[in-house]
Amino acid sequence: MIQLREPTGPKGHWLAGNLPEFRRDRLDFLVRCARDFGDMVKIRLAHRRVYLANHPDLIEEIFVTHSKHFIKHFALRLNPVLLGKGLLTSEADFWLRQRRLIQPVFARNRITQYGPAMVAATERAIGEWKPGEARDIHAEMMRLTLAIAAKTLFNAEVGTDALAVAQAMEVMQSHFLQRFNSLMPLPMWIPTLANLRARRAVKQLDAVLFRIIRERRESKADQGDLLSLLLHARDEGDGAGMTDHQLRDEAMTLFLAGHETTALVLSWSWYLLAQHPQAEQKLCDELDEVLAGRTPTVDDWSRLKFTEMIALEAMRLYPPAYVIGREAITDCAIGGYSVPRGTTVLMPQWVVQRDPRFFDEPERFRPERWGEERIKSLPKFAYFPFGGGPRVCIGQQFAMMELVLILATIAQKFRFRLQRSATVTPLPTFTLRPVPGIPGMIETR
Repeated sequence: MIQLREPTGPKGHWLAGNLPEFRRDRLDFLVRCARDFGDMVKIRLAHRRVYLANHPDLIEEIFVTHSKHFIKHFALRLNPVLLGKGLLTSEADFWLRQRRLIQPVFARNRITQYGPAMVAATERAIGEWKPGEARDIHAEMMRLTLAIAAKTLFNAEVGTDALAVAQAMEVMQSHFLQRFNSLMPLPMWIPTLANLRARRAVKQLDAVLFRIIRERRESKADQGDLLSLLLHARDEGDGAGMTDHQLRDEAMTLFLAGHETTALVLSWSWYLLAQHPQAEQKLCDELDEVLAGRTPTVDDWSRLKFTEMIALEAMRLYPPAYVIGREAITDCAIGGYSVPRGTTVLMPQWVVQRDPRFFDEPERFRPERWGEERIKSLPKFAYFPFGGGPRVCIGQQFAMMELVLILATIAQKFRFRLQRSATVTPLPTFTLRPVPGIPGMIETR
């Protein structure tokens, strides 16, 4: 009989555990834990027992081999009013049914129809740019991906509805972070100022989404957007579609996943290119060769290999989701370690994707690595910006297409230069945000 081990980890406060260190600088804390205690680390965040899995083999066991022993991280359930029972938060048979309904929506032959809308929105956005003017590239990318999410999900231009949804989501994400960092998060029904503000935001959000869904059902028109596809999706087993509440939850999940996370990859890509002129020049050379001055199309996606490598490398260094969590629902063993029921297991991309065991010069921005021979032997979960296993991000191909088309469209015409005095810091909130933004100057090529 194999003797299971218990991971070791840093000592903490008798009540708060390691929560103060985690809250103070969680990226540095995650790195120090891996450095000092190895591939599986035990910490305590207040009353929560948490393991940190810092090796691809352990992550594969959690995502794939023993996936049935785990559910999504408890933190996602802190704000059920935001995501409801969407793909990101639902479990078991209900999740399987929803995944089955939505999977065809993201088939490659379907998502490519949104390429022209992505390019058109990008051209409209940069049509307002003038050489020599100062802009915050992160704010620009947030506005752009909001426009694209509104168009592809709701067939709407950015206006009152899309802005209302985005603002409500920002309030809810701030609320989520406060609850996650709290020793004892209070239930949503307790009328604290924070809870009341969050409930108002959700009420505003629901009013917009349910009205759009109601109008679509009444019109019965296929507007060619993702919401239309979701409305017409039918279960292979019973032929049933989604209720209004299920549609709301899935639309909310897709909006969250398709707006900020994409904007972050783009923002960090421009930030890195501005500091690496050789990579920027290589990007321009590829665009000149493949596009020769014309607007990119979906057909160019597979040919813009270096453009895609830039996005892949930006996600390695600055993953939008810097850590992914699971919660054990049974006692189990991972990599010879005992994982008791109720344990939260965090898998930090920030740590694993910068591990020198798997990546040469791990702190260096080097997009070329994704075309090198060594990358073929990379352990499967040494790189996992989209998660993995049965719960891998359903919109991965949609996101990659959007990233490549936006990078290509903008880089054909403009370069971005950082302000000399700018200090940009990755802030781990719900996602990995650049703070205080990415200020710089727009230049023509």
